[in-house]
Amino acid sequence: MTAGAGQEASADPREQAKPGRLVSLDAFRGAVMLLMASSGLGLAAVAEHHEGSPTWRFIGSQVEHAPWVGCTLWDLIQPAFMFMVGVALPFSIANRQGRGQGFGTMLAHALWRSAALVLLAVFLTSNWSDRTVWVFTNVLAQIGLGYPFLFLLAFTRPRTQWVAAFGILFGYWLAFALYPIPGSGTDWASLGIPENWPHLTGFAAHWEKNANAAAAFDAWFLNLFPREEPFRFSEGGYQTLNFVPSLATMIFGMQAGRLVRRDLPVTAKLARLTAAGVLGVLIGLWIQASGVCPIIKRIWTPSWAIFSAGLVTLLLAGFVAIIEWRGWRRWAFPMVVAGMNPIALYCMWQVSGGYVRSSLERHLGQDVFESFGEKYEPAMERASTLLVFWLVLLWMYHRKIFLRI
Repeated sequence: MTAGAGQEASADPREQAKPGRLVSLDAFRGAVMLLMASSGLGLAAVAEHHEGSPTWRFIGSQVEHAPWVGCTLWDLIQPAFMFMVGVALPFSIANRQGRGQGFGTMLAHALWRSAALVLLAVFLTSNWSDRTVWVFTNVLAQIGLGYPFLFLLAFTRPRTQWVAAFGILFGYWLAFALYPIPGSGTDWASLGIPENWPHLTGFAAHWEKNANAAAAFDAWFLNLFPREEPFRFSEGGYQTLNFVPSLATMIFGMQAGRLVRRDLPVTAKLARLTAAGVLGVLIGLWIQASGVCPIIKRIWTPSWAIFSAGLVTLLLAGFVAIIEWRGWRRWAFPMVVAGMNPIALYCMWQVSGGYVRSSLERHLGQDVFESFGEKYEPAMERASTLLVFWLVLLWMYHRKIFLRI
């Protein structure tokens, strides 16, 4: 580590006091991972059996992504995951510095981690194909693509980090705003857009599904890789360049991590986290309401980056308040177990869910998931699979086996 880099990494002397491992951070990360691995507990499928119930209709909508504009609970999983990568980075750097690692060693690890995450994402995405699927919208790939830049920014001053975050968001907004709006003669079917699609109008049309700047980039970039047939569009509208604005999400998380590490009373930290969260939500909503940019998770619009970071910050503040301030920790143990092994849980969820379900049916009976009736079978199936995943993590936890990249 060079002297200059070391000084900038800890320019504020109040950040020198490093608390022990914070249970609230592990618990929050674990809660996010368990929500993801639950596959929504199949509640969207259960809701279809209760068509006349507004409550079930709402529950079902919250465990699926918003079709385009808007936000659901399920939409917050990825920004929370990426936000927590940023939160963890100041702790990781301080820990490595404490072990005597220099900047070069840490940079090499950051680059290795980036490459490993991207390649792991490609491997997992290809799990259901007979050949390698070169796409980079998986959350691990998105983290990997942005991580080297996040790491380098961690050694700059906080002001530089804030300028970088909002500069990235403004530049990304400008790229979309300057890209031509799709004309009246656009062949929407060729872009995978159904006839009944609620098209964006006015200035917001710059962020239309599969007819935007990032979609145009993927139409070129993804065809540089070997494919069975040319890439034309993403069915869900997700784009490789999402990693650019989501880097801002990780920077916001890094700011939260710096705050949590500071030698301040927990009440002061909570006040600042809450204020930042509320401000982020209000700014994101204002940007959308003003017509400047809609809130769209699938292409990580700047308004989404700010809005979702605000919501995630509020959720993090809630965990810090309950666990660190009030001292209520025992209830969080199941989440801590998952939060200390997120990569292991993610891989199990991606690769072995079907195997676990079929094994449970094989050994416990084909009707094992129908204990509460056929309509609740999807919920029982996903809950049982999640329990198996968690028991594996518990075994790893007690044996101090933690999968790290």
